[in-house]
Amino acid sequence: MADKTGKPLNRGFGRVLVFVYGVFALSASARAGVQIGTKFHDAPLAYSLSALAALVYIVATVALARSSPASRRVAWFAVGFELLGVLAVGTASLVDEAAFRHPTVWSGFGEGYGWVPLVLPFVGLFWLWRTSGQRAVAETTAAKG
Repeated sequence: MADKTGKPLNRGFGRVLVFVYGVFALSASARAGVQIGTKFHDAPLAYSLSALAALVYIVATVALARSSPASRRVAWFAVGFELLGVLAVGTASLVDEAAFRHPTVWSGFGEGYGWVPLVLPFVGLFWLWRTSGQRAVAETTAAKG
C-alpha cells in the first residue's frame, strides 16, 4: 500500500525495519514471559517494564508493516513512546541502580541488546518522517520552484 504520493511505505528499507522490530517483539516477549513466569517476585518493576517494551515492539511492528493512514499514526505513537521509554528507563537504571538490579530490555539504554533499543526508535522515527506524504509533497514542490 502507498501513501497519497504513491510511494510505497513498507518496501526496501521499510521491510528491514519491520523485520528488526519483529525480532525485538519476539525476543522482548520471550524474555518478559520467562521473567514474569519464573521470577516475577524478584523484580516486578523490571519485569513489568520488559513486558511493556515487548508490547510496544509488537504494536510498532504491526503498525510499521501496514501502510494505512491509521497505522502510520499508531506507528508514530508507538515508536515515539519507545524512544521515551528507553530514555526514561535507561536514565532511571543509571540513576537508581538498586531499582534495576535485574535488567530490562531498556535498562542501561539497551546495553544488553547492543544499544539497538536506543538507536532503533531514532531510525524508526526518521523512516516515518522520510516516507511521510507531506514531506514528499514539500520536496516535490521545492524541486519545481
